[in-house]
Amino acid sequence: MTANPVLAEAVRGGYVENRHRGSFIVMDADGRIIASAGDVQRPVFPRSAVKSIQAMAMAETGAIGRFALDDEKLALACASHHGEDVHVAGVTRFLETIGLDATALECGAHAPTDPAAREAMRAAGGSPTALHNNCSGKHAGMLSVARTLGVDTHGYVERDHPVQKAVRSAMEHVLGAPLSEDRCGIDGCSIPTWAVPLESLALGFARMATGRDLPESLADAARRVFDAAARHPRLVAGTGHLDTVVMGAFRGRLMQKGGAEGVQCGAIRDLGWGYAIKCDDGHMEASRSMVAQLLLSFARPDDEQATLLRAFADQPLRNVRGLEVGRLRAVAEAFAASP
Repeated sequence: MTANPVLAEAVRGGYVENRHRGSFIVMDADGRIIASAGDVQRPVFPRSAVKSIQAMAMAETGAIGRFALDDEKLALACASHHGEDVHVAGVTRFLETIGLDATALECGAHAPTDPAAREAMRAAGGSPTALHNNCSGKHAGMLSVARTLGVDTHGYVERDHPVQKAVRSAMEHVLGAPLSEDRCGIDGCSIPTWAVPLESLALGFARMATGRDLPESLADAARRVFDAAARHPRLVAGTGHLDTVVMGAFRGRLMQKGGAEGVQCGAIRDLGWGYAIKCDDGHMEASRSMVAQLLLSFARPDDEQATLLRAFADQPLRNVRGLEVGRLRAVAEAFAASP
């Protein structure tokens, strides 16, 4: 088995300290490969990178229309948010809209990932709740599916619950391929996560961006969900995060979402291209360098966008005193690879 190429490297003292291997693919909605490198057929768990596709269950079941979900709620359904006040308040309103509260969430509680929000909670003597969980918006969306289906919300995270069956169905429609029972795990927020090849993920995001080969209702919902994320990028992640900053800079041209263990997925919407990346060792910062370089190579950024992307593609490594001690940088030439 041939090793995947080196897509990013850490440099310290002028010496390459670490090499991060991975694979990527850029594809259009007809399945034409624009560029790729590494093994793009090996199934990977996309984790949170596919939240926008999972959100299509709200369209297929009619939850979006039933509860008149606005763009902020749809953006939160796609989010891995930082637990800032705007996120907690938004998820609270989402739950109120569907007649529930935080006690219905089965994602678990963790402290805000945003340092300022975490410190504010500590200073106030507060404790994290499920609302602070970075997946709480997605879970609110799944609860809206349960309410629409008229089923018990308890256990909605289980694989055999009607909610997760609806999520699986939506993913299969978008990806155009069945999800295999022997490649199903449990995500960090307790819902099922299905391993699929990068090429399927890239195709799915291209189809979401263009509506190609999707039922009209699903295509319309996909465009609306992408629009919601692009219009409210801070809700999708948080202050300073690549997903938020880059989507904001591209002003609607881009859908970008990271997932745990070094996965990055999205769509260059005006080109109709989807993309997917997996950093083999799961290093999240390395994967962000990789996706920044991919977008530099294929998203046709303007000067302002290119400057922003370069700051993520080649970023400083700092020690505890804040001194720059090295660089984490994408290997630019690796992203010129073609099929």
